Amino acid sequence: MTTTVLVTGGAGFIGSHAVEELLAHGERVRVLDNFTTGRRENLAGVTEAAGVAGRSGYAGDLEVVEGDVRDTATVAVAAAGCDRVLHLAAIASVSRSFDDPQETRVVNVDGTANVLAAARAAGARRVVLASSCAVYGTTDALPVPEAAPPHPESPYAQSKLEGERLCRAACTDDPNAGTDGFDTAVLRFFNVYGPRQDPSSDYSGVIAIFMDRLARARPCTVYGDGHQSRDFVYVKDVVAACRAALDGRAPGGGPLASGPQASRPLVAEPINVGTGVETTLHDVLAALAAASGREPVVRYAAAREGDIRRSRAACERAAELLGFRASTAFREGLAATWEWYLSTAQARAR
Repeated sequence: MTTTVLVTGGAGFIGSHAVEELLAHGERVRVLDNFTTGRRENLAGVTEAAGVAGRSGYAGDLEVVEGDVRDTATVAVAAAGCDRVLHLAAIASVSRSFDDPQETRVVNVDGTANVLAAARAAGARRVVLASSCAVYGTTDALPVPEAAPPHPESPYAQSKLEGERLCRAACTDDPNAGTDGFDTAVLRFFNVYGPRQDPSSDYSGVIAIFMDRLARARPCTVYGDGHQSRDFVYVKDVVAACRAALDGRAPGGGPLASGPQASRPLVAEPINVGTGVETTLHDVLAALAAASGREPVVRYAAAREGDIRRSRAACERAAELLGFRASTAFREGLAATWEWYLSTAQARAR
């Protein structure tokens, strides 16, 4: 029997890549997106990339529900008949979370509560939550393990941590959780980059912003001294982790079983999704110069509130529970992203 996967935020940067991957592997997908930051053209494009015949720009196995995770009735409609849920919809901007902490909380916390409730009511067997390495805050433990005490330093990070707690509570409240009932998985994404990341958005990562500035021969602004580091993980690798969490994997990556019991119970145990490699902003600029053949002009500004100094993921738990390891080298992913950026910039210019 064919089942349906709900992807909230499925028209966004990570979401559209997840939809593409799921369609390419024969899944039926339903997207819930309010198109505030997600783009319809992302969904129109994934059907061709996935090799699925489309109608009105959408694949026959792709449904789209336009709506907001804050609306309980809309979320219930979107979740109806879905077997699994990938919950990506969120306000993902640290700076915006300081400007409007209440909206951040309503979307990221109340929205997650709505998704969990609707998924359980629909009889879904698993919800995969996109959380963030921001929950760790500044830590001396590098690479940072999932057992590190959380120390959120922004309303955004706090909202993600509260979303994780809702996932744990959803499992705890269900006597069947972790066996043949309702289950949740929590993926703590590190710094995701890749094609379709909008450099003009408040939610953009530094790589997309640097590419935009470089392509337009404008200075790249570094907030701080440039020695701050991140664990940059390519979007295709992130999607592979999401799919493993949705499907269930045994140690070593093989499927546990077939059919509705294929998921290994994860009961909201947090799992880092990163590379285990620490890359400074100076390293990013050097790699971007090599990929583009252009030398960035760099300006420095004061460090921003809520920015973490160093970040690097411990990846053993992802390998153990999901059979997942990131496979895209940073320079390889950066070159592919630059190529995509130039092609889309040229298309926009025509």
